Amino acid sequence: MGIELHSVGSAPGLRMTQRIRQIPWSLVILIAMVASIGFAMLYSAAGGNADQWMNKQMVRFAAGVCIMLAIGMVDLQRLAKIAYPLYAVAFVLLVYVEFLGEIGMGAQRWIDLKFFQLQPSELMKVSLCLVLARYFHGLTYEEIGRPWVLIVPTLLVVLPAGLVLKQPDLGTAGMLLLAGAGIFFVAGVRWWKFAIVFALGIAGSVGAWNSGFLHDYQKARLVTFLDPANDALGAGYHITQSKIALGSGGVWGKGLMQGSQAQLDFLPERQTDFIFTMLGEELGLVGGLLVLTLYSLLVVYGFAIALRTRSHFGRLLAFGVTMNLFLYFFINTAMVMGLIPVVGIPLPLISYGGTAMMTVMVGFGLLMAVYIQRDFRVGRRTSGED
Repeated sequence: MGIELHSVGSAPGLRMTQRIRQIPWSLVILIAMVASIGFAMLYSAAGGNADQWMNKQMVRFAAGVCIMLAIGMVDLQRLAKIAYPLYAVAFVLLVYVEFLGEIGMGAQRWIDLKFFQLQPSELMKVSLCLVLARYFHGLTYEEIGRPWVLIVPTLLVVLPAGLVLKQPDLGTAGMLLLAGAGIFFVAGVRWWKFAIVFALGIAGSVGAWNSGFLHDYQKARLVTFLDPANDALGAGYHITQSKIALGSGGVWGKGLMQGSQAQLDFLPERQTDFIFTMLGEELGLVGGLLVLTLYSLLVVYGFAIALRTRSHFGRLLAFGVTMNLFLYFFINTAMVMGLIPVVGIPLPLISYGGTAMMTVMVGFGLLMAVYIQRDFRVGRRTSGED
């Protein structure tokens, strides 16, 4: 059991010029289109002040594009080699932030690097995809059917999710669990095992609610989700204002910098978690559908890459990264529409934020690496082939 780091039809045979010609520029254009909408919305959120958020976000995106292209040139074998070390670094940073992290908005999630606020939980999203892809790539289908073989990957998912939940960050913890479950499913884990875990999860949720494990504000969010009007000026304020703003945008919107809820500061966190609400108010239903269509195209592109690649490692990695992207935009947009409880998940490429932007761009870089090496395989020690 395990992975042997050689390839069948080795990707290192590709010269750099060949790799550059293989870059999926249509994917890059889609990414740039979504990011450009984000720049416009950050400009509007600042009332026409480009220096407040937009310019910084543009610099981060430019750096992210360079990182994405650089990662896209890396061999899949090298990515497999760094999977466990990168996961270990991310996990240590999560432990570190638990004791010495910066506190903001009631949560301890960041490490102050002076020039950059690092959020280790974002790094863990990418690391988890890499490490699970590496682990399951080294197993046969028969081995995956043995329950004890799933103990290690389960711990790889549950331990960081538990640390993130303790920060507290319910949204990111949920993303780690769901992305991990998705990779488990694609790797070949039987459905009945998911049913058992789901049942245990329900029981655990009831226990967490009754035991006081959840914070009061987290309980309030869940209760408010069921009836926002019950405390419209308290726990239900965010979602109430969000629904008002979305509804007032109509079909075509009020125009850039013309949204009353956002521009008059009724809408909270309009540059981060609730930026889609501001977009809906100012660009209307048409603008919102355009953004959702672009995200959907990115997700379809990612899944197509996962299905096209000959490497099992690449397939699992591409699926995990694409699943992360889907969870990002689905949870954020569903949250601001009141379809799920409010959690702190940014809208990828659009919300203001450094670590989230870099995480998404690194993910696209991994996706690009899989695409460029889609016709190559990473061998396994068990059989010597994919």
